[in-house]
Amino acid sequence: MSSGITWLNELTAADAEWELRSCCAATVWVRRVAAARPFADAAALTEAADAAFAELQWPDIEEALHAHPRVGDRPRGLDRESSWSRGEQAGIIDAARDVAHDLHKENIAYEKRFGHVFLICATGLSAEQMLAALRDRLGNDEATERAIVRAELLKIVHLRLTKLLERP
Repeated sequence: MSSGITWLNELTAADAEWELRSCCAATVWVRRVAAARPFADAAALTEAADAAFAELQWPDIEEALHAHPRVGDRPRGLDRESSWSRGEQAGIIDAARDVAHDLHKENIAYEKRFGHVFLICATGLSAEQMLAALRDRLGNDEATERAIVRAELLKIVHLRLTKLLERP
């Protein structure tokens, strides 16, 4: 058993929930994953996380979205989640001014259209790629966009669970 899994398994329920919240801020997800401990290994954690995620309703997804900054807005907090978000959006750092401006403008249009932040698993993507995806997704109907948001959020959850286990 890896030291990360051992660490997570040994936390109190409240501490495990607090740690897992940095991976996905949907309260239902956090509680279900924390309650599924102990995990034999990272694969068992991922399996429990995926099962809990599959049961999330749209309001749960919206709750999780509230923890994500607007793409292009660099979180300034010192907490782990802000740090992870800055790393995930590293492709924005060297963005040309016009691209950064367009990201901001298109984010506002997206939020007006769908009622929540544009979410994309930004790891490894350039600002231009994120902007192209945002523009493309503005044309989606609500059901299509919700499915994409769920898939993108799950990618982020997987990345963050890996980071969480590397922590101790």
